[in-house]
Amino acid sequence: MKQNQNILIIGAGLCGSLLALRLAQRGYNVNVYESRPDLRTTDISAGRSINLALSDRGFKGLRLAGVEDKARELCIPMKGRLMHDTEGNTFTSNYSGRDNEYINSISRGDLNGMLLTEADKYDNLTIHFNTECETVDLDTNIVHFFNRNTKKKFNVEADVIFGTDGAGSELRKSYFLQRKFLFSFSQNFLTHGYKELEIPAAADGSHQISKDYLHIWPRGEYMLIALPNLDGSFTVTLFLGHEEGEYNFKDLDSEVKIKAFFQEQFPDALALIPNIAAEFANNPTGPLGTIKCSPWYYKGKTLILGDAAHAVVPFYGQGMNASFEDVAVLDSIIDKHEGDWEIIFKTYQSVRKADADAIGELAEENYYEMRDHVANPIFKKKRQLEMQLEKHFPEHYFSKYSMVTFNENIGYHEAMTKGRAQDKAILNMIADNEINLNDDLSILLKIVQEKTNDIIDDDNVAKTMHH
Repeated sequence: MKQNQNILIIGAGLCGSLLALRLAQRGYNVNVYESRPDLRTTDISAGRSINLALSDRGFKGLRLAGVEDKARELCIPMKGRLMHDTEGNTFTSNYSGRDNEYINSISRGDLNGMLLTEADKYDNLTIHFNTECETVDLDTNIVHFFNRNTKKKFNVEADVIFGTDGAGSELRKSYFLQRKFLFSFSQNFLTHGYKELEIPAAADGSHQISKDYLHIWPRGEYMLIALPNLDGSFTVTLFLGHEEGEYNFKDLDSEVKIKAFFQEQFPDALALIPNIAAEFANNPTGPLGTIKCSPWYYKGKTLILGDAAHAVVPFYGQGMNASFEDVAVLDSIIDKHEGDWEIIFKTYQSVRKADADAIGELAEENYYEMRDHVANPIFKKKRQLEMQLEKHFPEHYFSKYSMVTFNENIGYHEAMTKGRAQDKAILNMIADNEINLNDDLSILLKIVQEKTNDIIDDDNVAKTMHH
């Protein structure tokens, strides 16, 4: 019965193409509508981040659809961070004290293309490109489209509609504008934006700096990062204030100013970016924002997932991973309640909302941590202790970063709650000189765990009283 249901998905980006693939594998009739041309035949990289960090939660979603191995072929493992100071010195910083925990640089276009190619193998799945969603009529479940090739408008009716159409989601706008229910929405922008630049491959096609690391140039008020690409190049991203600060995007309006800024702050990077002024002029400055909203669904008819429901800033490398995890969480709920979309959507939101909010908060927090705390002596000591604990007690100690990035079985909300308490416990003890990093590690582990649990208990008591 259910298999005859017609499912319509708006947006064939990373989240939409994985969702389409998974629903087609379940036997539904799936039609996906994408406003842009097919990225496998056209270059559409304009201003979107070109490469992303794929980690355990993302692989969980890809594994579910049977495409994990194909994704791994597109990955460049980044074993740790390589920090660059203003003198051009570098030092490494591992992600965790455990061996084999690393994140992967992957091209957005290559990964999206692979998912679309896999989706094409299913007769019950059709992808329509150059088709822009204009609005969704929530009561009739009719979607109004505009075909960019024929310049004609047309409508499609579906049993169930999914909006995986990103931060600017048309389905979410329809929730907001049609006022069928009380809809809460917030969009919070950072005062910083980002711009992408490129370190090209060497003449022989090799990488000019080590491809085994995520490169970071932390400078307090701003920073530069670089991720490796398979063709030998690096995608470099500058995070900088839009208008405030000694240096900001608004003021960097000439080749002289741009080069002077880089010469002073990122001299080793400047030497590797030959076309910096042209790239500055041609590549857009993107905004960085967090979106939270609720509810994500309307009756058993429509649901938003991925960035459409919870866009995040990129500082935890979890935007794509969270979207892929959305698909995995939804799939597990369909297993239990297949056939009743209203219960599926309601359950999905109650299970997923706290985690989606948590990764939004964690990503904003990590922005300040990456910029400011890297050089702070107390944070350095904390990091040192955490690496030791992870190395010697790999089963018993996980830093906040490890819980978020490498523990796909812990939800984001739990990782945030426990991770924050742990951070607080360690920082307090270091600041108050209560611990000596040379003490017996098993004793330190016990103290950290006890203090962490005390903080969590205190927070829970405070919450109860608050309510």
